[in-house]
Amino acid sequence: MADLFTLESAMTLIMLTALQAVLGFDNLLYISIESRRVPEDKQAYVRRVGIGLAIILRIVLLFVVTAAVSSLTTPLFEFSLPGIAEGSINLHALIVLIGGVFIIYTALKEIMHMLTIDDIETGVESSAKRSIATSITWIVIMNLVFSFDSILSAMALTDKFILMATAIVISGLLMIYMADTVSEFLKKNRMYEVLGLFVLFIVGILLLSEGGHLGHLKFLDHPIEPMAKSTFYFVLVVLVLVDIVQSRYQKKLTRKRQSAQA
Repeated sequence: MADLFTLESAMTLIMLTALQAVLGFDNLLYISIESRRVPEDKQAYVRRVGIGLAIILRIVLLFVVTAAVSSLTTPLFEFSLPGIAEGSINLHALIVLIGGVFIIYTALKEIMHMLTIDDIETGVESSAKRSIATSITWIVIMNLVFSFDSILSAMALTDKFILMATAIVISGLLMIYMADTVSEFLKKNRMYEVLGLFVLFIVGILLLSEGGHLGHLKFLDHPIEPMAKSTFYFVLVVLVLVDIVQSRYQKKLTRKRQSAQA
């Protein structure tokens, strides 16, 4: 117990918390989108309760993973269609693949809805309304899906359960605060909604590539390679820069048209 109160443990806790926070960014986007499916006066409540329950379940998941980490990589089933497709799917791969498919489905559905709505101000908020319990459930489930990588990464930094659990609690509290901030930002800056949805779509691709790699999937004798985190963040930066430049350029064109009409 004494070795927990050392400079090394303190630095490890800081790194673990930072890791949880960075890997939780994509989760915040999903939480923001999901919470908008309930009445506006209940959205903050859904975010806080959903993340709060997810913190508790993350700690439970941490305990389960540390106790049975080998079972995550034990093949559940194998398949082989020579020259077409083959793989050896384990529990970790299955969870990540399902999460990736669901994230892509959610992002594409919201993008298509934005293209078909007539009233921009109310169309998005009226999309696929859900009950409070259903939205909280989905936030908890997807939070756990996003948790696998952060937990396994944390286990590579330390074997101290209390440090990892503390980092999860701290990052969860930061997420509760940031979820409200991100939601308010998207609400006040509607032009960034499309950017957020496409970032979420890329997150889904990231999960699919990682799940395919974990499941040793091959298509046409070509193995699925995981998207590097550096590639993901590079694409994310490029998307943000393109959106900023395009929006500013659009404002200049609008001002030019207005001045020409005047």
